This record gives sequence, structure tokens and C-alpha cells, in this order.
Amino acid sequence: MKTIAAVMAASAFLAACGSDEADDETTTPDATDETSEETSDDSTDESTGGTIDYPDLSGETIDVASDWSGAEQANFEAVLDYFEEQTGASVTYQSLGNNVATALGTQIEGGGAPDIALVPQPGLVDQLVDSGDIVPVTENVVAQVDANYAETWRDLSTYDGELYGVWFKAANKSTMWYNVGVYDDAGAEIPETWDDFMSTLQLVSDSGVPGLVVGADVGWPLTDWFENVYLRTAGADMYDQLAAHEIPWTDESVVEALEILGELWGDETLVLPGGAQRSFPDSVTAAFTDPPEAGTVFEGDFVAGNIADQTDAVVGEDANFYPFPSINGSEPAVMGAGNVAIAFNDDEATMALMEYLASPDAANIWIELGGFTSPNQNADTSLYPDEVSLAIAEQLTSAETFRFDMSDLTPSAFGGTEGAGMWSILIDFYQNTDDVEGTAQALEDAAVAAYGE
Repeated sequence: MKTIAAVMAASAFLAACGSDEADDETTTPDATDETSEETSDDSTDESTGGTIDYPDLSGETIDVASDWSGAEQANFEAVLDYFEEQTGASVTYQSLGNNVATALGTQIEGGGAPDIALVPQPGLVDQLVDSGDIVPVTENVVAQVDANYAETWRDLSTYDGELYGVWFKAANKSTMWYNVGVYDDAGAEIPETWDDFMSTLQLVSDSGVPGLVVGADVGWPLTDWFENVYLRTAGADMYDQLAAHEIPWTDESVVEALEILGELWGDETLVLPGGAQRSFPDSVTAAFTDPPEAGTVFEGDFVAGNIADQTDAVVGEDANFYPFPSINGSEPAVMGAGNVAIAFNDDEATMALMEYLASPDAANIWIELGGFTSPNQNADTSLYPDEVSLAIAEQLTSAETFRFDMSDLTPSAFGGTEGAGMWSILIDFYQNTDDVEGTAQALEDAAVAAYGE
């Protein structure tokens, strides 16, 4: 499955996220509409996707957990609100924070697993299928997925011929966000290559504002930096091999990527100090506060939601993005991720919510709120709130290469655990960029342990 995730996701994103043909009949459910307050057994999805018969779930409680907090949590709770209005169920949401694997593992061990979790790590889903902790979805959910998703998205959550998940949220994690005013004041142009990117950061820094801010206090943003650089320097085939640990992390290709990152992260003239102690949300605030503390921040398309929630900057006016730069002449490439909904039981209420999450109804609500890319091919793309969101989708369609987030494809002990594996080792490297060989060896040692080799 991990190999499939890395190889097949490109066509899925092209089919699901990049369509510029919105169906005129697709509408976003309005949570404020008086008619939505009535629970109905025959409410239907009016979009081009599969029809939903919302059951009467009055008195039922469904527990849902994911890694979303802040603006993302608020937007997802709006999605859940509509389901509550249609069914009469009560849905509670819990944020698991960055350490999803550990948090879920603790809940499962204690007998308190949620009904549904939306997890960002296919490697974790592998483990939960093998352990028997999650269940295949019912026929109604399968029908909804078949109606609304490209086949490759189903492949990404199919195990031994059975569907276990619904890919609800996708992310383009190859977006470099910049403060338009800072770049204009510095006379900086949008870079296309890594050399131009470094020169741009220097130009911005010379204008009096640090070129780049990094928020890496828990480590996961650093894995995204590495994966983008590695995809461009080593290529897609080597990326797949490293994700499957078919080549060691001491390989020269890994060393080359670390050297490139070390040159950037270790340059105090370009980077705002304190990155190893700064959170990702705080890094976004630093770039778009008034006055700005930095000119550029790297992360996925979800940065748009953080900008809107945490600052007064307007996406598309004060804040914009450009593709992650080409390195050594690499073709356009996108590294991305997503959250897949998995169920810990097959109760009627649980499966009704899973079916809803697979529908355009659910996708359209968050699309309109912003900071969200849906892999649902029947979602209404005209609802994306700004040209930036559409441009992000266009970047996906124009990319010569797409690969799923490598750290999410690996065992969670290596790629998805706070204080361990890639997260911890790359934080150490961020603070000591001279130790390239030692970092590569530490990554290899952690990978061997996590893969059980």
C-alpha cells in the first residue's frame, strides 16, 4: 500500500483536485438555512455525487478525532454541524495534536478509541488494519466513494480487497508563501530555481526583514522541507525507494538533500532566529503580522487558513504563494498529503457519518470556508474562495511529478511521532547543520528500528 500511495497519488490529484469544470448544479449546504434544522430520513445530496439518505440518529453520539486545531478545527466542526442538523446526532470532536499515532494508540489501549479518526498517515492505517482495530466501511460508504472519487483514491485506502477509509482532505505541500509588501519593498521577484530562491531571500534580508521564517518546534515541517528537496534532487524513483526503505538513509542522495537544506537553515543572514523553538502557526504569524518579522514561510496550502485566522493579511493581496523552486533543473513536482477517515466500529451512526464525509455535501462546506483542497471529484470547484486556491489546484495539475508525503508513508514511529524518528532528528540537524553525515546515520538507525529490519 505504501508503494501504491507514492506511485498512484499523482493521477488521483490530477483527476480530483485539478478539474476546472464545476457542475452548475452542485451547491454548498447552508448551515444557517432554516430547512437544514429539520432532521429528515430522506434528505439528499443535490450534487453530481451519490445520493445520501440521512437517517434519524436522534440521541446518538459520535466521537471524531483528528490532528486539526485552530482554524482547521473550526472549519471541520462546521462540516460536522451540518451532519448534526440533518440527522439529529451529536458529534463531538477532539484534536489529537501533532502526535496522532501515539494519541490514538493510548486511546485504543485504554478502550476509548473514537468512532472515527481522520489521520494523515497511511502508514498508521496499515498498522491499524493489521491489528484489527479499524473496520471496513459498509456498502453505502463504498457506493459514495465510488460515485465521488477517482479509483486511485480508493486504492490508497483498500487492503486485501476491502475499503477502509475515505480521503476527506488533501494538501498541496509544495507551496512557498510570501509577504507581498515585503517582496515589493525589497524589489524581489518570484524565484523559479533554488539558486534564485536563495538570492531572493538574501535580497529580502538586505532590505531589513529576514528572508525566511521556520517553525519547527515539533519537527514535522522539517520533514516537508526534506521531502520537497529530495523529490527534486533525487527524483521520483529514488523517492519511492527511500519511502519503502529499499535504499538506506545514508545514501548519497540523502546526503545531498541534507547539504542543500543545511546551507539554507544554517545561514543566519537569511533565517529568523529561534526556528527550533517556534511553532508552525507562529511562523505564519511572523511572516504576515504588521510589521512583518520575515518575508517568506514554507508549508502547504493550509497556510491560507492560518493567515486568515491569525493575521489581518488578505490572501491574494497581502499574502501569496509560488511553487517550491526547481533544483538542478528538476521538472515541476508536488509533494502532498491528506487526511483519511477511518472507523473503529460499523455502527449505523458511525457509517452514516463516514458516508457523509465521502459526499460533496461535506467537501463543499469546507471548500467555501477556505484553506482546504478536496479530493472529491464532484465537489463544486467554483466555491473555492479566491484565485489563490484555484492556483494551488492548477499547480497540482501542471506538476510533472506528484508524490505523497514520505513521512506519512513510513511507520509512524519513524515518520509521525513527536520526539522521535525524522521529527526529532531533523530538529537536531536544524540546530546543527554541520553534522550531515551524523544526521544521515541517525535517520538510517531510526528507520531500521521502525521498519523492524
